[in-house]
Amino acid sequence: MPKAYKQMLRFPLSEQARIIQAVDGLADWPDCRNVARLTDRPGQYRLRVGRYRVIFRAIPDGRMVLLRIEEVKKRDDHTY
Repeated sequence: MPKAYKQMLRFPLSEQARIIQAVDGLADWPDCRNVARLTDRPGQYRLRVGRYRVIFRAIPDGRMVLLRIEEVKKRDDHTY
């Protein structure tokens, strides 16, 4: 089971639904809201969903871009 999925299972169901909805919004890549490139992690981005952060990579694949979600965490001083 992927790490990000295990992390998300610890959150309340209402928050899980919000995170899933926000991740679905990444289908409009690169025209997405609440997304920023992480300066200390090359090639990674973060999606802000309230108090939660979704860390992902954008991987070019021919004419498409694959988005691989790596972590889902509650925002604190050690999230990034």
